[in-house]
Amino acid sequence: MRTDLHRHLDTPLAAVRNLGILAHVDAGKTTLTERILYLTGTTHKRGEVHDGTTVTDFDPQERDRGITIFAAAVSCSWDAHRINLIDTPGHVDFSDEVARSLRVLDGAVAVFDAVAGVEPQSEAVWRQADRYGVPRIAFVNKLDRAGADLDTAVESIRERLHPAPLVVQLPIGSEAGFTGVVDLPRMRSLVWPEGRDTVEEGPVPEALRDAAEGRRRQLEEAVAELHPGALEEFCAEGTLSARTLIAALRDLTRSGDGVVVLCGSAYRNRGIEPLLDAVVAYLPSPRDVPAVRGTWDGGEQERFADPAAPFAALVFKVNGTATGRLTYLRVYSGTIGKGETVWDSGTGRTERIGRILRVQADHHAPLERAVAGDIVAVVGLKSARAGSTLCAPGAPLVLEPPTVADPVVSVAVEAVGSAEAELLVSALTRLVEEDPSLVVRTDPETGQLVLSGMGELHLEVAVEKIRLAQGLDVRVGRPRVAYRETVVRGVSGLVHRHVKQDGGAGEFAHVVLDVEPLEDVPGDGDGDGDGGATRFAFRSTVVGGRVPQEYVRALEAGCRDALADGPLGGHPVTGVRVVLTDGATHPKDSSERAFRTAGRFALREALRACAMVLLEPVADVTVTVPDDAVGGVLGDLAARRGQVSGSVARAGVVVITATVPLVELFGYATRLRSRTRGRGVFTARPAGYAPAPSTAASGTVTR
Repeated sequence: MRTDLHRHLDTPLAAVRNLGILAHVDAGKTTLTERILYLTGTTHKRGEVHDGTTVTDFDPQERDRGITIFAAAVSCSWDAHRINLIDTPGHVDFSDEVARSLRVLDGAVAVFDAVAGVEPQSEAVWRQADRYGVPRIAFVNKLDRAGADLDTAVESIRERLHPAPLVVQLPIGSEAGFTGVVDLPRMRSLVWPEGRDTVEEGPVPEALRDAAEGRRRQLEEAVAELHPGALEEFCAEGTLSARTLIAALRDLTRSGDGVVVLCGSAYRNRGIEPLLDAVVAYLPSPRDVPAVRGTWDGGEQERFADPAAPFAALVFKVNGTATGRLTYLRVYSGTIGKGETVWDSGTGRTERIGRILRVQADHHAPLERAVAGDIVAVVGLKSARAGSTLCAPGAPLVLEPPTVADPVVSVAVEAVGSAEAELLVSALTRLVEEDPSLVVRTDPETGQLVLSGMGELHLEVAVEKIRLAQGLDVRVGRPRVAYRETVVRGVSGLVHRHVKQDGGAGEFAHVVLDVEPLEDVPGDGDGDGDGGATRFAFRSTVVGGRVPQEYVRALEAGCRDALADGPLGGHPVTGVRVVLTDGATHPKDSSERAFRTAGRFALREALRACAMVLLEPVADVTVTVPDDAVGGVLGDLAARRGQVSGSVARAGVVVITATVPLVELFGYATRLRSRTRGRGVFTARPAGYAPAPSTAASGTVTR
């Protein structure tokens, strides 16, 4: 007997759909995925998010939190078509996971809440799909909820996302009375009786006949405005046939000139069959999308979705499991079998494919081969990372990798026990391999391990993953800020005499120093371009050879040694000019070592006599917020000791520029999202140092 697996292998490319489910958190995309799997016979029981029984949210953290965190791939069949589906996260902290999925998809279903309409993250993932040119259809979910309104949701799509929404259904009933839809292209009713999972097809209800005909006319006019072929028939016949209308909707969806809108209630299993029909009818197959473009040896190459072409695939996800390392990839051209060799064009290494797996979330079925258009996981690759191109060794190619956003939030992590420190470093390395939006670094000044990511929830999930997977006890805290100290009022004529006599060769150095603030003069001192973090200047005015030049250089080196820890809190000292005005030597006991020691102790003594101030790192921040949230954002920046330097209004948003102490930016991403309902974004770049409040001397700042 032939199995579904074998039928999957023989599915022609034209009958394959690679699509993602996109939405704001809690819009119902995971529930929709569960109903698709149930309706297509892939599962035999409907999973529920609130029960923790869903197929795609299989990770313990996903089930505990009730949200999708990791993109999960599943495969199912509908109407002789194979649908490879990726359920993507809806929380803004995991938008990079969405971007990596969109990079390898041919189409998407955008899910909207019928009450809330377009929500902040709906807007963000829509823009991501725009960036990758992914055709979409829209599904307005939760039409059975109180306050649900299809027209209001569609208007929010038109206003916030700016596509041409093409509504192809009319709801039958409203809120709790929602029982079905009128299919406008075919002018038929689809009703789901209470307590049954099957749809009943029939004529349009008489009470809705006029409304349905009016909506059908609006749809025809909207399509005719956008599609030349449909316009020709509309002008000649005064109407559009179902065949012409469906063909035009398919063309408009694939070109991105229009977005087909359907509706339903995934939780109540209503509207799923026509949505699957729309996926098959309107979204493209791998053969319908343009050839993937890559580069090699300075030239551009194209690879068409042809199983006979040279093999080319893009890695979009890496996942470590208890049984081995899984590498998820999209095959763009060619065919690959288990045991065959591929070339990683990023690392220049050749690797062997151990096994090929069809992915069903956390379950896998073995495959003998993968062909163009497939989304599969492979076992056996050691060096491939997300974004790596795998190709035939004789046909090298580099495909454009998914973009990786810059991290915006950081925490310090450390193992509780010294014996676990190496294990923590190893676990963090594996974590970054799996999620490129995470960055791990060692702070060169504080020595802390710093983990950076897209948001506080993102980092919380990452740390919890280490705890659960590795059994490590990990402490998490805010990174220590790298403070500096500087001179605001110096001293003149400080005399220091270094004499040491302990039975052997003695040490003698006599120096007179002036210490003063170093002005911000370009080229002065040895600044390294870090905003004045290590500015120091030294010169000698001694004449007559009273202090030889080699001793002057040693004295300068000693002064630099003294800059490592200042008198206020042991922080590095910056912005200092030291002038050697006089000195004396001993014919036998003076040496470079003696003058270096004298320089270290003399400058330490001088700094204790100077008026010093603590400096803290600051950042230039650019905040983009909706114009209705400007007041709250400005107030929050003021509370964070930010100095606003300007604001510019641009098409419904305001761009605010400010200088903010770095210590005050910890947690700002989450606060900004809260104040702007997720629509505010910010960027920050180091801008040097500025005086800190006196309460910062111990290394912390209180508001």
